[in-house]
Amino acid sequence: MPTHTDEPVLHDRFGRRIEYLRLSITERCDLRCFYCLPRGYRDRRTPDHWLRADEIERLVRAMVGLGVRRVRVTGGEPLTRHDALEVVQRLGRIEGLEDLSLSTNATRLARLAGPLYAAGVRRLNVSLDSLRPERFRAISGGRLEKVLAGLEAARAAGFAPIKINMVAMKGINDDELDDMIDFCAERGFVLRLIETMPMGETGREAQARYLDLQTVRRALERRHTLVPQFVEGGGPARNYRLAERNLDIGFITPISRHFCDSCNRVRLTAEGTMHLCLGQEHRYPFRELLRAGIDDEALQAHILKAIERKPERHEFRERPERVIRFMAHTGG
Repeated sequence: MPTHTDEPVLHDRFGRRIEYLRLSITERCDLRCFYCLPRGYRDRRTPDHWLRADEIERLVRAMVGLGVRRVRVTGGEPLTRHDALEVVQRLGRIEGLEDLSLSTNATRLARLAGPLYAAGVRRLNVSLDSLRPERFRAISGGRLEKVLAGLEAARAAGFAPIKINMVAMKGINDDELDDMIDFCAERGFVLRLIETMPMGETGREAQARYLDLQTVRRALERRHTLVPQFVEGGGPARNYRLAERNLDIGFITPISRHFCDSCNRVRLTAEGTMHLCLGQEHRYPFRELLRAGIDDEALQAHILKAIERKPERHEFRERPERVIRFMAHTGG
């Protein structure tokens, strides 16, 4: 079995503690948000390329033994994977894993909210860029009513917090910020606003709609009292309490105010490649190591080697063309 340590030992060469894994279990998605996937894109790769449920469990268990304490299951849309529930159940049984969460578009939550909660997931991040059905369809190609039904099922199942992730885009949905604040405040959700990122060709095209969230925050401060706030999760958002509405609101600002100096996370793709930075191409493959029969001690040694490759910061502003993969292939 992998060595378990009471004190985390997983640090990168810049002294940052790495305790958070974003775990993609599929590249597929049942929506087609234009900033994430190319229009008309069809993934022809088969699930044989993806890590199996037992391989995922083994790799995550090894990382937990080195100090990872939080895992967020992502995609694509993770709930499109046929054995997604089995994967989550396996992760929920790993000793030392303190926080298991899920990023989803909520289209399948109406059916799966209860089983996911029973498997040990307690926190959800739900992508929702518009509350207007036709606009939602234009952005994602999907049906808003399925997402809203999923959110109600998640609330009834007991998930908390439920965070609504809204990619804020100039001329697309920036006129809905007040509506989204009302929506989240009335339901007890956390609202998180996210800047577009130049991930792949689709992301670079979306940069024409880039909205600087520093200006959004300052505009909100003129109308509301924003109090700095801690929100559980370990992610990169800068969080505030919107006092008048009893609402937690977070700003994820990779472009206008990056958070690289406190980055505590790495990403693992469905194919078993670890990406050390969202905005760089530093990576480390694990699938072939696992399928070659590597032992647990050697597996942990490779994890440590991978973490050594983590760069100091991204270069989204300086070299936006550097990252050629698009978001769904990296994991949310």
